[in-house]
Amino acid sequence: MEALMSNWLNPVETVPEKYIFPADKRPGSHAFPVMHDIPLIDLQNPNPQHITQQIIDASQRFGIFQVINHGIPASLMEETMAVMKGFFAGPAEYKASLYSTDIAKICRIYSSTLNYDSEDVHYWRDNLTHHCHPLQDHIHLWPQHPPTYRQVVGAYAVETRKLMVRILEAMCEGLGLKPDYLEGEMTKTQLISVNHHIPCPDPTLTLGMPQHTDPNLITVLQQCSVPGLQVLRHRQWMDVPPNPAAFLVVPGLQLKVMSNGKFWSPIHRVMTHRGEARTTIGTFLIPSNEIVIEPADDRPAVYRGFTYGEFFSCFTRSNCDADTALAFFQTNSESTSLSHV
Repeated sequence: MEALMSNWLNPVETVPEKYIFPADKRPGSHAFPVMHDIPLIDLQNPNPQHITQQIIDASQRFGIFQVINHGIPASLMEETMAVMKGFFAGPAEYKASLYSTDIAKICRIYSSTLNYDSEDVHYWRDNLTHHCHPLQDHIHLWPQHPPTYRQVVGAYAVETRKLMVRILEAMCEGLGLKPDYLEGEMTKTQLISVNHHIPCPDPTLTLGMPQHTDPNLITVLQQCSVPGLQVLRHRQWMDVPPNPAAFLVVPGLQLKVMSNGKFWSPIHRVMTHRGEARTTIGTFLIPSNEIVIEPADDRPAVYRGFTYGEFFSCFTRSNCDADTALAFFQTNSESTSLSHV
């Protein structure tokens, strides 16, 4: 069977054995509670200090929040989503020409995870990932199908970067830092990562993405109307209701370290859906491999300094487990745990 699920003949009538998780790993048929209290922050609030305080509070208590009136036109969000869906519905041969599990490749599509050939069970997803910044250095390597891909996604990449920088500036101000504290090498790399999940005949047996914590600086996610995202909070999985008009903001592990343990970065995963395909667009800001990440305030440091390259190497060696990776860089001043969310 071909690796790229978007090239399979639809509908899929039964779940292939390679995609069925062991009984203790699969989600099962029980209903999950819904996370109705995710903070919703209006970025057009006339009081900037109020916005900053809401962002700080949400980053500390939830590790996740939504923003509305964010300045990105609804038309651009809709166009970008349509282009992404068009890409995954496009010619199989063209998508196959972009297939790669090489993390160094600027633009690639792959299925499940980058370990597809060696993993015991596959996740129910295709993923398209490419670099975005500086735009002129990367756009010529992006997909050419649909024909408007580069024009539409290029505009989207510029606007989502502005949004993430604005949120980071508010975070810095709320922590008593200069607004530009996280500019430059801290936000050097920008990635767009698009997950596409075709309809699954039995979602109780499968997972769309593994549980994980984002290792980068910050993520903004544009969801479609189809549910699937779950966050681990108070030691139970909770459904995150989709809001296609909002961006979901997820502080990454580097913000947890930079804030000296004040911010949380949530463990999350993705469920599959029986009736509809699900496409989501994630945009990530990632520090350069050489930049030193360390707590920004003068309290006793929870973490010692490290380069992002050093951290990411440790993160991948620990099977992308955040607790294991962060424990390697913890000092003895305080114990922290990601189980908060």
